[in-house]
Amino acid sequence: MADVNGVQPESPRKRLRQEPSNKVSVVLGAQWGDEGKGKVVDMLAGSSDVVCRCQGGNNAGHTVVVGDAEYDFHILPSGIINSSAVSVIGNGVVVHLGQMFEEIQKNETKGLKDWQKRLIVSERSHIVFDFHQSVDGLQEQERSKDSSGTKSLGTTKKGIGPCYSSKAGRHGLRMADLLGDFSVFEQRLRNLVDSHKRMFPELTVDVEEEVRKYKGYAERMRPLVANTVAYIHKCLQGDKKVLVEGANAAMLDIDFGTYPYVTSSNCSIGGVCTGLGIPPQYIGEVYGVVKAYTTRVGVGAFPTELDDDIGKLLQNRGAEFGVTTGRPRRCGWLDVVLLRHTNMVNGYTAIALTKLDILDVLKEIKIGVGYLKRNGEKMEHFPANMGELEDIKVEYIIMPGWQQDTAQCRTYEELPQNARNYVEKIEELVCVPVKWIGVGKSRASMITIF
Repeated sequence: MADVNGVQPESPRKRLRQEPSNKVSVVLGAQWGDEGKGKVVDMLAGSSDVVCRCQGGNNAGHTVVVGDAEYDFHILPSGIINSSAVSVIGNGVVVHLGQMFEEIQKNETKGLKDWQKRLIVSERSHIVFDFHQSVDGLQEQERSKDSSGTKSLGTTKKGIGPCYSSKAGRHGLRMADLLGDFSVFEQRLRNLVDSHKRMFPELTVDVEEEVRKYKGYAERMRPLVANTVAYIHKCLQGDKKVLVEGANAAMLDIDFGTYPYVTSSNCSIGGVCTGLGIPPQYIGEVYGVVKAYTTRVGVGAFPTELDDDIGKLLQNRGAEFGVTTGRPRRCGWLDVVLLRHTNMVNGYTAIALTKLDILDVLKEIKIGVGYLKRNGEKMEHFPANMGELEDIKVEYIIMPGWQQDTAQCRTYEELPQNARNYVEKIEELVCVPVKWIGVGKSRASMITIF
């Protein structure tokens, strides 16, 4: 059909698909968490207009140091301390409202201001209730008693898994429900409590108190809740810089991590798309945050773990204790097989290598470069079976240490030659360039290479 000027309009099928001019940047943990994502996000948030969380809950723990203040974030995006950026909690995040407000209050005493103007919570995000947290603890108790030899998962007991179970079972409650007809919300909450009590007879819940509490939360949340999918889409159609902050890490991903010793969400790149409603073509830079050695909290296979004095030294020098739980982190050498696996899944465009300074005192440093089966056969890829992973032998290369203080280095050239050799060997083995190197806690201690 011709238009009013007699010109045949172009068929949409003939139009070439245009590459988006504005894309999100993503920061993801490349190991088992605690890599220093918060510091990287804080550094990038200064030039970002929007900073988003896409998955997980307050089981994550990010520490950001600004001047003399040390902020701890669990559910809030680390970018909340950037007064010029909007922080978004996406639909893939599960939110315990009481603990979110406690976290806000705690960080207000450290200098957090005007957060109400800069925080948006997705109407589609699910609510973590106190009984979800109780169930989390009960399930851990059951697992520890299991005669089949199943170990407890080392959960943070923050109710994340049970909340995601409610979500997948399609009887969870969302922010949109909380802000809708409260009588409907109340009835669904009572039904949800009843179903959990049937599954866990020892569970006690003060339903009347929960109802009273959530009436109050509804009014506090009303100005914060919005359609974040539409909001982010509008930002991307314009010139707003959007940064996505992954929680947990790739090896804790429910699909690609060391299952079952994982979290209950997708901490890999797919979680960015599903947890925020961002199409794949809008994914731009993907920064993998890699600690210069490896750590893990809780149970599960850990091929390069060090149960010796070097492991204790890394734990003490690196202050390796969980932000969320306070549990000591297990420490080991850098594992390149693991990094190749997470790079295969996430497609890192660059690496942020953190805590290089913790290795300053070592005479020699090992890097795990291959896995061997018990029969000596080389394992080509990171295994899915935990029995196999616990049974492998790690092939190492040995790099000479530098035994010099790097904490005051501010350029790549200032690093000792052996430290640079270590960085370049990682780049060579993982086939991803290192863009930043962390040599301390502060913002100033991040060295930018390119």
